[in-house]
Amino acid sequence: MRQKIAEHMVFSKHTSAHVTTVHKVDMTKVAKLRDKIKGNFQTQYGFSLTFLPFVLRATCAALRQYPILNASIEGTNIIYHRDINLGIAVALENGLIVPVIRNADEKSVVGLARSISDLAARARSRQLRPDEVKDGTFSITNFGSFGSVFATPVINQPQVAILGVGSVEKEPVVVDDAIAIRSMAYLALTFDHRLVDGALADQFTGRIKAVLQDWSEEVI
Repeated sequence: MRQKIAEHMVFSKHTSAHVTTVHKVDMTKVAKLRDKIKGNFQTQYGFSLTFLPFVLRATCAALRQYPILNASIEGTNIIYHRDINLGIAVALENGLIVPVIRNADEKSVVGLARSISDLAARARSRQLRPDEVKDGTFSITNFGSFGSVFATPVINQPQVAILGVGSVEKEPVVVDDAIAIRSMAYLALTFDHRLVDGALADQFTGRIKAVLQDWSEEVI
């Protein structure tokens, strides 16, 4: 497994022109909603509600608006993918694997949370099917679950971008010239500069940020 991971990571670095942009996001609305419903959510669905499905939902909205981030490069051709298939990095005892949530934009927060829980559990018990780890069009890695504030993830080839999600932590923040305690997190987007320019990458990440900061969708 380590040999395959090494080959994939080195190949990615040799293939893509990696650039990472980092945006700071106010997750307070999402955090308050999650705190309010997470107990009932666990009882009703049988798995916990994390921040990750909210990020996935926001990412799908951004990918619809900026489809070039949901593309891949094949030779000198740009391949635009109709479906949004999100790869979710899952840490294993001796490595990692990236199972794929197919047609992720068609799922609600509950559906995304269910898919994350199911794929992660089966990945750790080595029960994934081969078709569940291929054909991803965009990837997300949640290094915040291990306490990391932000990192610079490596693109999962042949995709052209990967989003890293940092830990959500309460911090003093200036709001309307006053100090307030807000739940803050960093989103780190690594993109392939061969296809995606910095302005577009920031517009894309800014769209994710806007959805999360102005969250209005009911969950349960």
